Amino acid sequence: MKQQWVDTHVHLYAEQYDEDREAVVQRALDAGVHRLYMPNIDAGSIEPMLEVEARWPDHCFAMMGLHPCSVDGGFKKALDTVYDWLSRRPFAGVGEIGLDLHWDDTWFAQQQEAFRIQVEWAMELGLPVVIHTRKTIPHVLDILEQIADERLFGIMHCFTGTVEEARRATALGLKLGIGGVLTFKNSGLDKVVAQLSADHLVLETDGPWLAPTPWRGKRNESSYIPLIGRKLAEVLGMAVEEVARVTTCNAEAVFGGTEARAGAPWNVRS
Repeated sequence: MKQQWVDTHVHLYAEQYDEDREAVVQRALDAGVHRLYMPNIDAGSIEPMLEVEARWPDHCFAMMGLHPCSVDGGFKKALDTVYDWLSRRPFAGVGEIGLDLHWDDTWFAQQQEAFRIQVEWAMELGLPVVIHTRKTIPHVLDILEQIADERLFGIMHCFTGTVEEARRATALGLKLGIGGVLTFKNSGLDKVVAQLSADHLVLETDGPWLAPTPWRGKRNESSYIPLIGRKLAEVLGMAVEEVARVTTCNAEAVFGGTEARAGAPWNVRS
């Protein structure tokens, strides 16, 4: 039987797929990647994301959130849009949310406030969070350790931190998203992942970005998930079939049943 995989993070609605999106989805299905989870970015990505979900409702699943790189002085209005959509219909999770210091720190205080608010919404709704942590893992962990309770669960997307940071994240109820960076020759991520349990890991592409070797620098897509899985099997000393099984089970533990929880009555407003 063909191995079954899950891509827990792909921006399939991005314009980089506009010319051949149907072929991209078919290649993913042919590769055994049967569930593709799409994090939102901001108000501009909602319509194209929902169009992709509507076209492939059995395979593509939308999340709702405000990406930290879209946070600025008007972030509260942007959060109103997120709140409205979360109240209106089911979503697989609250994401992509988090913090980013890659470009500058102009809106970092606003990023932190937006992140706190959305984490609290996710916990109230019983939905997983999908967290962006570019150059901000310690900041994200500090915030979560202050506000999280037993209701927190989800994924630290594109994990590239230390073993200690991994343990802090998993202690909070988070899985770690492992993608193409694992295949990069000098990333050092393999040495960290080798010390972790597969029970805490899920696979992702972050397509169209961060394509694994040998496609590094080119467009990424969900059909590359098995390649990342094979590298993970090598690093952990596991059979590829077992990596497929465990990471798929982990993804299902995060996202399974969210359709029933999303859109439930709630009255938290930050």
